[in-house]
Amino acid sequence: MHFVGIDLAWGERQRTGLAVLDADGRLVHLSSVHTDEEIRDALAPYVDGPCRVGIDAPLVVTNPTGSRIAEQELNRDFRSFEAGTHPSNTGKPEFANGTRGARICRLLRLDMDPRSGRERRAIEVYPHPATVVLFGLRKTFKYKDKRGRTIDSMRGELLQLMDHLERIVPTGRTWQALRADVEAATRKSELGRAEDQVDAVVCAYVALFAERWPERVTTYGDFERGYIVTPTLDDAHAAIRKAIEEYARRQPRLAVVADEYVALVTSVLDEAGINYLSVTGRAKSVESFATKAARTDDGVPAYADPLREITDQVGVRVITYVRSDVTAVADVLGAQLSVLDDRDLGQETASEGRFGYASRHLLVSREDGTVAQVQVRTVLQHAWAEFEHDIRYKGNVPAEHARDFDRRFTLAAGLLELADQEFTTIRERLRGASVDEPATDGISPRELAAYLAGQYADAEWSRPDHYAWIAGLLPELGVTTLAELGDVLGRVDGGALVAKMDYRYPPGAVRRLDDALLAAFGDQYVDLPGNAHRRGLLRTRLERMTG
Repeated sequence: MHFVGIDLAWGERQRTGLAVLDADGRLVHLSSVHTDEEIRDALAPYVDGPCRVGIDAPLVVTNPTGSRIAEQELNRDFRSFEAGTHPSNTGKPEFANGTRGARICRLLRLDMDPRSGRERRAIEVYPHPATVVLFGLRKTFKYKDKRGRTIDSMRGELLQLMDHLERIVPTGRTWQALRADVEAATRKSELGRAEDQVDAVVCAYVALFAERWPERVTTYGDFERGYIVTPTLDDAHAAIRKAIEEYARRQPRLAVVADEYVALVTSVLDEAGINYLSVTGRAKSVESFATKAARTDDGVPAYADPLREITDQVGVRVITYVRSDVTAVADVLGAQLSVLDDRDLGQETASEGRFGYASRHLLVSREDGTVAQVQVRTVLQHAWAEFEHDIRYKGNVPAEHARDFDRRFTLAAGLLELADQEFTTIRERLRGASVDEPATDGISPRELAAYLAGQYADAEWSRPDHYAWIAGLLPELGVTTLAELGDVLGRVDGGALVAKMDYRYPPGAVRRLDDALLAAFGDQYVDLPGNAHRRGLLRTRLERMTG
């Protein structure tokens, strides 16, 4: 028995792809033709005896307008995978006097009733939904020529489809020659000639699939009004589709939650005086969620319940300067939020004796139960991760360069880890330095930072804009020189103040100064115009100090 695939053009000016598999599923014929007679002559040796022919074209069209029942039913199941069909009706010129598909069946003397038990018969198939089921895709491959698609993107998508087919269909020289043509194509028309033949192989495999596993195919519609046969969308696919649809409904609210989490994390870190470069966040896009939900491990869905198991639907990213800041951020977030999970991926990588991705991932929740994944990493770790992701996961690394790229990414990760260590050492040594020269026109942020590094040698550095902010408050208190600031701090028992505040996280230098000024000036400090946005918070702190 032979299994034949015909990617049938609706007219004889366009190319039709032909493919034939033998009884063992091996590819034995592959070609591209135009006319009905060329189709007949090319396939004659394979349809004389028992055969199943899968034709990608309408065979039966009776409805005068709109779309066939088969198309409506299939679209309900596959639209979310972008695998829906175009409508067919007799109002279109190509179907006004019957279908070309039925004409080809008559020419090859094939029965086209899907319920027929005859040895030589054809069925209508459709490659897009078939590839979704056969290869566990979340979306169809975009290799067709449409506006906005480049030849490079189309080539990449077509090669991915060919990769999948090579795993289920034993191929030969003709296929390899076709693959070489795809790789060398410089015009979209060249890809068009190849895609017809690739689609024909899919059609032939669906014919084989329907013959060997009839219980695993679905026939949409019926013979009287038109039908389409395709591998059945299994329960796992259906669950994924429903999860994606539900996530699309939730996503706008999650975008609001992401903004709230960014504001919350920023306020917590600022209150703690933690030094950081940036805090950003986002709600996972529907496209990104769909990609992750559709992942498989050896053909088995990676997520049985995507809505529950995909935990980074709301993501916050904190970028710090050095690795000690990563720990400080994790500590302060752990004190203020409920931590459901805490993974140091850099530590996990190191425990395996290698260099690579490094980031602290905290899964946190608020009192209202909303959950977010907070990624904390240094600016160097972030640069490595972003570049690697763009190259490895978004780009198209040629197979011949994969091992070399792996080695170079590993080398870069090791160098960046060394750089992180050196930056930490530099900052630790700066903490011991101080600047004793007073400023004649007020205290500059740079002078204040150096002074506080000596005053609070055990404190973490704070954000640069925080030094500028608190330096701007000092003149309102009549403090314009480092000597005057020293006199103020001399009136405060630093050890007693630290004991009263009972910090649950390592406070930054600016936070230490902020509390010292509050202790020294009391209500005067609270009532400064520059503190108008946080008077309630400062009064709470003052009560703790004086209580």
